[in-house]
Formats: sequence, structure tokens, C-alpha cells
Amino acid sequence: MTLIIPLIVGGVLALLVLAASVRVVNQYERGVLLRLGRYIGTREPGLNFIVPFIDKMIKVDLRVITQNIPAQEVITKDNVPIKVDAVIYYRVVDPVSAVLNVEDYGEAVFNLAQTTLRSVLGEVDLDDILAKREELSERIREIIDEKTEGWGIHVTGVEIRDVILPEEMRRAIARQAEAERDRRARVIQAEAEKQAAQDLRKASEVLGVNPGLLRILQTLSEVSAEENVTIVVPVPIELLKLLKEPE
Repeated sequence: MTLIIPLIVGGVLALLVLAASVRVVNQYERGVLLRLGRYIGTREPGLNFIVPFIDKMIKVDLRVITQNIPAQEVITKDNVPIKVDAVIYYRVVDPVSAVLNVEDYGEAVFNLAQTTLRSVLGEVDLDDILAKREELSERIREIIDEKTEGWGIHVTGVEIRDVILPEEMRRAIARQAEAERDRRARVIQAEAEKQAAQDLRKASEVLGVNPGLLRILQTLSEVSAEENVTIVVPVPIELLKLLKEPE
């Protein structure tokens, strides 16, 4: 009986030591192993054993991480205050650098993305932000990717999702768009009138009549298509002279 208790205690301790020495690394992870605070290697996916209380394994996820960048207040180059939010995609390509070179790579990438977003968008005009969103996103991605290379991070993409404008700026853009549509309509109408005049001139040459008479007949045809319309026909003064009784 006296030997059973020590055996049970020893078995429990052995199980605890064994459990503390076993580490499972998933397929999408890598394990950075530190022994007494010093890097000694990287463990591949599967079952791995470490020395309890001496070794420390830090698992690093190698999958693509999606991180939302909340709306940032930006003053554009033409002094327009806007709010812009975005999303960044990145992944760890060097687990050792991600563990040894930066304290918290997720927080570091997040803060760097916020700063870079405000910096890049503050150097361009509002029209460029609205029209060249993809180019600006790629520029932001390149800057962040370059700065995070030493952290073992590769930025795969940055997307500017939404640009929030002040209410007065929205109204101004709406008025500008309406004026642009009106200008285009006037240009199209002028081109149509020009083409119609050229066609009437050609028709008058073929028929041997005055182009002005053809224009009047065309106008009468268009007006007569409407209901309840009173048509006033202009009569040339020469025709009135012909109808005048001789003295």
C-alpha cells in the first residue's frame, strides 16, 4: 500500500510532464521555438515535443488576415475634409521575423495602415480620390508592404471601401453633375440642329427650292403632330405683293 501512492503520484506527474511537452501545430501554422529565451528553430505542422518549463513555442498563423481600417478623417490636397475607411489583406511569410522583430505584428500593421492611408490621401485632390481609387489603393499597399517586409509580413491587397463627403460637398457635386448633363444635352441638340441644317441644304439643292421653305415645312410637320395646337404660318412679303390688286 505504501508503494502504490508514490507510483500514482509519479504516474500523474509523468502525465503532466508529457502533456506539457506535447504541442500540436496545425497545417496553416508554424511554431517558433525558444529555449531559455533563445530561438532554436521552427516547428512544422504535426505533433511536436518540447522541453517543459524550458522551451516556449509561439504559433504563428500563415493564413491571409483581413483587417478593417475604421473611417479616418483626412484633409485632401484641395482642403476638403472627408472620412475614408478601407480594408487591408496581409499574411505572415516569415514566422521568425514576425515573432522576433515586432512585438505584435497585427497591431503594428493596423497602426501603419491608418497612418499611411491618411498620409497618401492627404497628398491628392478630392477628384483623384473619387476617380482613381484603385491606383491609390495600390500605392498604399506598396508603401505598407515595403515597411512591413522586415516584420515577415506580405501585404496582398488594400481596398478603399467608402469615401464619406460633407453634406454641402455632396450638394455641390450634385449641382456640378446636373450642370454637366445640361451642357451635354445642349451640345447634342446643337449637333442635331447642325446636321439637320446640312441635310436641308442638300435637299434644297436637289429639289431646287429655298432651304428656308423646307425648314418651315419641317417645323409645321413637327408642330402638327401635337393636339390642340394653333399654327401661325408666316407669309413672305413678296407673296402679299403678288396678291395685291393692281391700281
